[in-house]
Amino acid sequence: MRWALVKVCLAVTTMVVVAFAVPLGMVVQEMARDRAISNAERQAAAIGPTLSITTDRRQLVKAVASTQMGAANRMAVHVPAVPADPDAGVAGSGPVDIGSGWASAREVADTRRLGRATTTGVPGGGSVLLQPTAIGSGGIAVVEIYVPEGEVSNGVTTAWLVLAGVGLALVVGSVAVADRLGVRMVQPAERLADAAQELGEGRLGARVPEEGPAELRSAAAAFNSMADQVVRLLANERELAADLSHRLRTPLTVLRLNAASLGDGPAAEQTRAAVAQLEREVDTIIRTAREQRPATGPGRPGAGCDASEVIRERMDFWSALAEDEGREVRLAGVDRAVRIPVARPELAAALDAMLGNVFRHTPEGTPFAVDVHDAGDAVIVLVSDAGPGIADPDAALRRGNDGARDGSTGLGLDIVRRVAESTGGDLRIGASVLGGTEVRVWIGTGGRDGSPARGRRGHRGRVRRGAGGGRRASA
Repeated sequence: MRWALVKVCLAVTTMVVVAFAVPLGMVVQEMARDRAISNAERQAAAIGPTLSITTDRRQLVKAVASTQMGAANRMAVHVPAVPADPDAGVAGSGPVDIGSGWASAREVADTRRLGRATTTGVPGGGSVLLQPTAIGSGGIAVVEIYVPEGEVSNGVTTAWLVLAGVGLALVVGSVAVADRLGVRMVQPAERLADAAQELGEGRLGARVPEEGPAELRSAAAAFNSMADQVVRLLANERELAADLSHRLRTPLTVLRLNAASLGDGPAAEQTRAAVAQLEREVDTIIRTAREQRPATGPGRPGAGCDASEVIRERMDFWSALAEDEGREVRLAGVDRAVRIPVARPELAAALDAMLGNVFRHTPEGTPFAVDVHDAGDAVIVLVSDAGPGIADPDAALRRGNDGARDGSTGLGLDIVRRVAESTGGDLRIGASVLGGTEVRVWIGTGGRDGSPARGRRGHRGRVRRGAGGGRRASA
């Protein structure tokens, strides 16, 4: 649009300049010629009084030499022969020619016959003005004035250059104005398109300044209103998913564990069956909510929490259950604040999913540990247990997409994986030093600037036993 507007303005301005400049240049040239001819006529009229008094050659030579054109050898006078008239007391005289003329005798005779001034060209350049003048004897003398070509075109070249400069300035100015107008129209449209693309890519903070023409301002306002509504809807949906995850799954896990301790008997079996049925229904609801969640993930700009605080809070809850089942629990690395670009509910949901798997898939009395390591540009959360382990870790990571085959929803690790990948991190499953499974969550911090760390996915870390029973991750 911008270049189209510039091209149209360039074409229109060029046509207007040509339409006015060419005729104006021709007028300037004609005016210069008329000025030169008018000056020649004034010089020819200067000898008229002398011709009306006398036709004496000596006096005419003196009169011609006293004029400007005569002194410049650009004047010639052609006086016809005067016949004798005894009755009037007029003595006859022959023709008198003063100065070297440039016109032919025929042109002089035609001018004398017509009785009006004529202009004719001269071979080699220039023009000649032939001005008829009455003399005292009643005849017609012809005064010849030579006008050089330089005098005819004097000032024309300068005028043409000025006209060309003015025309070029008008064209350049119009193109510049059209370009600015095009930018004013195109930039808001480009910003609107970029914001729409950013919103489609999941950057929910994308907004458009309400600038430019009225139509684009209206479109920008409508886009911003739509984006705000999308953010509100997604926030409500995310809160619903988090609420389902925190308020239903965790109490259900406790209820299932309590039901498992009821022993044998019809009532106990019915209770366990009802709990299992309820858990399946809740899993179906959670799966539906997860399928409807946006692809932006929890690591959106502006989200963040203290990982140590959240982990300590959730471990207080799970430690009570672990005590009931006789599980030994170890927590390390949460003695100081560790900021991560993950929303508090999302981290809590991910931790509950990993610890819930420990309680669900390991026998009672199995110890587990949670370690937090701050690596500067990333935070590593390790959940280890001494259970039987996972035979196929890759299949376990695919359950969130392919569905589980062991009775679970397969969404627990998928929740954790999404949290990690939303920050540029990853999720890996391996063997722990306790003899069971170790789930390692790499959460990118982007150098503590709140932006996700890119390029960390697929990074393989090594877990070592450190002093004091803790472990540290090294690249």
